[in-house]
Amino acid sequence: MSTNSAIREEKSLRERIADNPRPAALWFAGFLVLLALEFGALWGMIMAVPWATFVNKLAFLKPIAAPFATFGDALANLPTLLTRDIFDNTGWQSPSGGWKGTFLGLSPAVVWAIRVVLIYAYTLGFLYWVWRGYLTFREHYRYADWTPRDDMISRFRHNTWGLFGFIVVFMFVVMAIFAPSLGTTTVEHNIQNPFSYKIHYLDKDTGQVKETLIGDANFGSRSRGDSGNVGPMTYDDYGRFHPFGTLPTGKDLFTFMMHGARISLFIGLTSIVVSGLIATSFALLTAYYKGLVDLAGVIIGDSIMSIPRLLLLLLLSYVLRGTWLGQIYNGALLFALLFAATGWPFLWRAVRGPAMQVSEQEWIDAAKSFGQSPVTTMKKHMAPYILGYLLVYSSMTLGGIIISVAALTFLGLGITAPTPEWGRAVDVGQAYTTTASWHISFIPGVLIVLIVTAFNALGDGIRDAVDPQSETGDDGGAEVAATGGSGA
Repeated sequence: MSTNSAIREEKSLRERIADNPRPAALWFAGFLVLLALEFGALWGMIMAVPWATFVNKLAFLKPIAAPFATFGDALANLPTLLTRDIFDNTGWQSPSGGWKGTFLGLSPAVVWAIRVVLIYAYTLGFLYWVWRGYLTFREHYRYADWTPRDDMISRFRHNTWGLFGFIVVFMFVVMAIFAPSLGTTTVEHNIQNPFSYKIHYLDKDTGQVKETLIGDANFGSRSRGDSGNVGPMTYDDYGRFHPFGTLPTGKDLFTFMMHGARISLFIGLTSIVVSGLIATSFALLTAYYKGLVDLAGVIIGDSIMSIPRLLLLLLLSYVLRGTWLGQIYNGALLFALLFAATGWPFLWRAVRGPAMQVSEQEWIDAAKSFGQSPVTTMKKHMAPYILGYLLVYSSMTLGGIIISVAALTFLGLGITAPTPEWGRAVDVGQAYTTTASWHISFIPGVLIVLIVTAFNALGDGIRDAVDPQSETGDDGGAEVAATGGSGA
């Protein structure tokens, strides 16, 4: 290695950027522009969780949290480029046949389609810019010309099944983040408080523009088989476009599904993060100390795994749903914590083996002999080598959590109404599956299957990228663990 390379390797990332700031500055400027265009929508995803309900239960936090809550609400209300205030699809048809109140006088279906296309185009651009950031780091600031991570990314980019999962999961995440903009209407107007808002519509019998409550319009747009139906990609009698049709209550199914994605993503990610932290901590502790610590971990984990998980979830959700914890996000936080508390042993079992393999390596013994603290050894020399495995199993588990939440809601024990959740749509539409209103259960059911399949496909793709020998069933041993966690 040359002297310049050695000096470059010894410098921190901040020092390397200071030596050559132009590439990083250009990328960061572009990132800030993209973030500013939709910052209100991105922050609105965070503010969608009613943190105030949790804070109100902890009185000592109120004086501290109140200013932050006010500031957060102000950020969430910032104007965004792709907001429905600009591309407004809520209007009415005039007697002459044109549209009033919509963007450029276009039909609601066209305005909605424009908004959807622009939102996904923006998110694809954002994703591409993040990828450009990684390439900029690799080209200008990384001290190594090659790392195992390069091969992992290359293998994943050529994995068709994994890319399919990534694309579908990406579309699902966009649904959750941009749900207020993607929906043909808003949850507040159409689902939660429909009798508090009015719309204008063209009465085709009289040829006059009239005004009515949204709740009354919903009542006249119900999908109940032979007694009435508003199917996918159609307008109702009030000039409102419904890409997925309507529910038996007349509420827009597409808007319901977009906001239901937020609930599913929140529960899935929260439970995976919490259970992943617990599983990683137990795996590192049991691998480092072994003996009685490992035995205690096995006893605790096996005790939880021995209890039928579905029965435990049903019992705990029924007992705790009436508590203050069950009121936060209409039960979403409760379910996230329940899935984490009952699911971490499965993740721990998945990463315990790799952690044991790494703990037997020479560099761990060397770290111990030099007097390095156990926490430092576990954090710096062991944790990076099990994160690849944790990511694989987490992505696969997340799909199972989503379908479990839908199943519990289907049984009436999941997320409470009126908060949208996909399982409730399947439940309320099951009586109409053989009628003209087949879409009520069919579309949410297909999306649930698609999302769960996509998370499994993503997990398979990550596994094949982390462990190239997994397809042939070979045992990669410690080398597999090292590939899964290394990189610069």
